[in-house]
Amino acid sequence: MKARVATVWLDGCSGCHMSFLDMDERLVELAEKADIVYGPLADTKEFPENVDVTLVEGAVSSEEDLHKILIIRKNSRIVVSLGDCAVTSNVPSMRNSVGTDAILFRAYRENATHALQIPDKVIPKLLPRAVPVHEVVKVDVFIPGCPPSADTIFEAVMGLLTGQKADLASLTRFGA
Repeated sequence: MKARVATVWLDGCSGCHMSFLDMDERLVELAEKADIVYGPLADTKEFPENVDVTLVEGAVSSEEDLHKILIIRKNSRIVVSLGDCAVTSNVPSMRNSVGTDAILFRAYRENATHALQIPDKVIPKLLPRAVPVHEVVKVDVFIPGCPPSADTIFEAVMGLLTGQKADLASLTRFGA
């Protein structure tokens, strides 16, 4: 039976998912060991139960992110913080020092040319602070990098799937 793998994109730029796709032909090797059961490229609308490995990109910055990460942790055997935004809250946390009101005002009033109002529908409500995933739920594996390389992601995921832990310290560093 194949492992069940999910990928999730919270508050981040999608660079980690781009690196995941940069595994190129190694995606076929990964597909021999696992089924991708959820992610931006899968058509599944709700996070499934009994996921073996979930790669989480991005910080927890909104009520929607918070809701998602709690469901992910409940339904995943292994949760992986993928990239600096998930590991440290990196760029999303730059808003923490100015507060959500100032961010929303700047984005929807000062920089807008039409509909000069802060929306209260459609966009998820921001949390007071953007935080790394491990401040909200237990994280089992941390893969730093902005974004981590395709080689690093491949080694880490294959290691998790085969039970041979990858030496992430030799493959990663923050910001690269």
